Order: sequence, then structure tokens, then C-alpha cells
Amino acid sequence: MTASNQLALPASLIAPDVLEGLSAEPKFLPPKLFYDAEGSSLFEQITETREYYPTRTERGILEQNAPEIVEAAGSNLTLVELGAGSASKTRVLISALLRRQLRLEFHPVDVSPTALKQAMASLNGDFPRLHVRPIVADYSHQLPELNDVPGRKLVLFIGSTIGNFEPEEARTFLKRLRTSLRSGDALLLGLDMVKDAHILRNAYNDAAGMTARFNKNLLARINRELGADFDLDEFQHVAFWNRRKSRIEMHLESRVDQVVCVPDLDRSFHFFFGERIHTENSYKFTVSSIKSLLRQTGLKLERSWTDPKEWFSVALARV
Repeated sequence: MTASNQLALPASLIAPDVLEGLSAEPKFLPPKLFYDAEGSSLFEQITETREYYPTRTERGILEQNAPEIVEAAGSNLTLVELGAGSASKTRVLISALLRRQLRLEFHPVDVSPTALKQAMASLNGDFPRLHVRPIVADYSHQLPELNDVPGRKLVLFIGSTIGNFEPEEARTFLKRLRTSLRSGDALLLGLDMVKDAHILRNAYNDAAGMTARFNKNLLARINRELGADFDLDEFQHVAFWNRRKSRIEMHLESRVDQVVCVPDLDRSFHFFFGERIHTENSYKFTVSSIKSLLRQTGLKLERSWTDPKEWFSVALARV
């Protein structure tokens, strides 16, 4: 569950994902469907809860180490961010870069034109020497031609969004990213670390119930956009730590035996009592697993930064 995963798909495009996921055994829905306008708003509220540490911990690492990070990345850089959303944490790095170079070109990549317009208006107003050139693309399926972006690049993939990929998907994604870059370009990767199970569970089961609302909004979105009749009260949010697979799992569990109609799909779906829809995995990393992931994808780990509790890591890798 990450801010940098904000992929707000047009209504016409969510139908195939919903049909595939609800027809599968076991049922699932891809986490990119979380982020319509309501879901994005709910996620921002999650980041402010006491239990949800990743956003503020990563921001703290960036604020504490931004000058060192951009110096290690290189000189006269062009900045690219995958899944930029509002680019709120990116501001820290933009400020640091503009202290080192006269101008900065920034290419935020996101599937949502609205999010990119908002980011562009806000950033251009606050940083006169910043030139924002957005790229509308669903980077999780097809990376834009980053080779065409001029200059030496620093690519940001922060927020531990890489943890939402299955391990093989993460390796495939990073290999594709590496081949879309040039020798000398750098990647700044945010990764949530393995820690006490109690801390991990609480982060996805906050006392205010914001994560539960966020998870259930996925069903509300299907109601709004595909005419479905999901009763949100008949599903409960379930999130737990799967130690063996080193991941938090999020599900929606049916409280009753029920049938849900989705008119725009011309389908009905039966749910048994206790049956779950798997909505998200969030993999957590160790120092060893980070090194292994980068080594397997042909990226060279150069530096990493963490917080005092070592709950989160920001890694700089070189193509």
C-alpha cells in the first residue's frame, strides 16, 4: 500500500481487471484499482495515522539525507519519477538538486492526467527553475522510452511500490527499467524493511479504520463505475503478516453467503461465507534480499540510507 502506486484508471479500462479477478479461483483484484479519487484521498489520510509509518519514515530519510543522495547520484541530472502522483516527497529532492544545478527538468510518470496536472501546477509555482514535463503512462505495464529523455537521469521509484510486485514481477520490471536507461543513469528505490510483526500488522489495521475504508472503497468503485451491487457491510477488511512469504496480505472477506451482480460485465459472482478477495501484497525486505534483487536485475547497489530504527531503506543503484 503506497502513495507511489496511484494508478487511477478510466472507468472503461477497469472492467477487464475486475472480470479477470472475480472470475479467478481464488478471487483477487489488482491494487492499482484502489486509486480512484476517493481511494487516493483515503490513502492520504492513512499516511497521517499513528500506525502507518512508511510514508513519514521515508520522508524523514529523504529530508535528512537529500544533499548526500543527490551528490551521490551525479551532476546535471534530469529527474524522472515513476508513479509520481502528487510528487509530495519528491519536493525534498527537487530542492536539493536545485541547490546543485541552475535548472532541473522533471518528468513525472503517472497514468492519471489529473494527478500530473495538479503536480505540475504546484511544482512550477514553487520552483521557478524547475521545468515539469509529465509523461502519461501506466509504467507497471509498459515503461515509456526513458532513453529518449535527454541527459543523465535519476529515476525515482519510492514509496516501496516495488513491494507491491510479486518477486518475479519485480525482477522483470527492474530488468525492463534497466534496459530503458543508459549507462551511468541512477535509480533511487524505496523499500520497506522486515520488522516486528506487531508493527507490521498495526500499520495495515489502524485503530481509526482508515485502511479498512480504503480496502472496501475498491468494491465501492466497482459499484460506481460498473453498476455492481456490492454491500460493503457484508465484507470485512483482513490484513495479516505472512512471515513465510515476507509480505503483508490484504483481503476482503465475505461475512455471508451471497451473490453480487455486476451489470456492466453482464455477470454475477457468488461468494461463500468466509471467502476472500485478495486485494494487495506488500513485500518487506532485508539488506540481503535488496542486494539479491538488484544483483539479479543487473543493477549495481552503490549507497543506501535508512532511519535510526532501520524500518525503511532508500537505495541508490546504478545502471
